[in-house]
Amino acid sequence: MFVKICGITNESDALLAVAMGADAVGFVFAPSPRQIAPTIARDIARRLPPEIITVGVFRDQSPQRVVEIVNSMGLRGAQLHGHESPGEAKWVAQRVPFVIKAFGIHDHLLEKVLDYPVNAVLVDAQDPGSGQVFDWNLLDQLPLGLRVILAGGLTADNVADAIERVNPWGVDVSTGVEASPGKKDPIELRYFINNAKAYESDEEWEDYADLGVGDLEVLAAEVADDPDVYDWEEDAAIDVRIPDDIAE
Repeated sequence: MFVKICGITNESDALLAVAMGADAVGFVFAPSPRQIAPTIARDIARRLPPEIITVGVFRDQSPQRVVEIVNSMGLRGAQLHGHESPGEAKWVAQRVPFVIKAFGIHDHLLEKVLDYPVNAVLVDAQDPGSGQVFDWNLLDQLPLGLRVILAGGLTADNVADAIERVNPWGVDVSTGVEASPGKKDPIELRYFINNAKAYESDEEWEDYADLGVGDLEVLAAEVADDPDVYDWEEDAAIDVRIPDDIAE
């Protein structure tokens, strides 16, 4: 199960999400309480392992600007969360390794979803970032075979039910694991990823799944006080490749 933690605003939250087993982290560049400068995202992304997909989230930016920011800041993906056309999405996808097109569940553009040549389609509540759950039955209207990332009001309490009912390719969360806007709650983060990853067998993940609340609080404190404990910046293997099972 592909897990993306969005609305990352600081290095500690990004490192903790990765330590807990997240596959991707998202940085919001559109107007939002979680908006950060691209240069901050660049500095955070430099500290993450090479297999983590770092995603810039844009809303109605020009394709040229999207590509410029993603590539110049060393990010690995773009999430188009506005009214981008299939042609604009294609232009970005030809120049960025991993592209997600996001739709509100009632967005009329969702009718043209097959026209978007992207790596995955994210379906959110009609008011993105509201933390509201929408009627998952509405996803039955989508064509078969899509890589769907489910978003909108997901929490540690409902993500397992959402996965069982919708069977998405991935899940995305922001507000559902926050202590306050832009600051993640390590306990909620741990339980969200735990419950999402329960649908796959991964020995490495199981090492983290068994952490108790006390252990998790210690880990969060270590990240906050000494980020070098997770310093991958000098890893010679770092490149911009996306794993084949995700890039296809």
